[in-house]
Amino acid sequence: MFKRVAQTASFAGLLAAILLTLLQSLWVTPIILQAETYENSDAPVAEYSHELSMPATQAHEHTTAAPHEHDAEAWAPEDGWQRTLSTGLSNLVVAVGFALVLAGLFTLRAPNKTWQGLLWGFAGFATFCLAPAAGLPPEVPGTAAADLIQRQSWWIGTALATATGLGLLAFAGHWTLRVAGLLLLAVPHLIGAPQPEVHSSLAPEALAEQFVLASLLTNALFWAALGLASAWFFSRSQQSA
Repeated sequence: MFKRVAQTASFAGLLAAILLTLLQSLWVTPIILQAETYENSDAPVAEYSHELSMPATQAHEHTTAAPHEHDAEAWAPEDGWQRTLSTGLSNLVVAVGFALVLAGLFTLRAPNKTWQGLLWGFAGFATFCLAPAAGLPPEVPGTAAADLIQRQSWWIGTALATATGLGLLAFAGHWTLRVAGLLLLAVPHLIGAPQPEVHSSLAPEALAEQFVLASLLTNALFWAALGLASAWFFSRSQQSA
């Protein structure tokens, strides 16, 4: 069983990570690079009413929209192959980790058909991307944000509540448990995500909106591929066992 889970996670994670890195290189990274030109310039800060928070795949941390100093000795990958390689390796670690979760769940309730892995993938997307993004959408560099610890706590709580709520809706037999699942889905959003005192951004609002759309669609395709690949490799390992 452990070998089956490990093989599924390794192969599915690798394929999904390659797809995610390709999509990010073609779509997401150009937007980040464009936003960084505003962050590194003396452009005036634009204030607006939409909160933009950090995506899980980005390493930027911005607590204010004002330009800030970077440690001169701190290393960061240069644009080009270094950045792509760094992003790809990070995506591989994340993808294999999520694939391990899916493969572990498959040992409890394996999909009967490969296409059902798509449903598991969409559940993962809703848990780790869509639900948190409803309160903390992906943000471009140079965007004001609330306290990091508060945002992380809300993000983790939202992911846990969403995963549990979806599980109850999908697998619970009694209607009261399904109602509890619906309540769990709603609770984080009723509480509300932490917001900055002033909503501001160095990049134009249109660019920030493009980044939200690109990030969500890219992650949706990533989770769809991860779910399908995990289901396919898991079923193959079952047949060969």
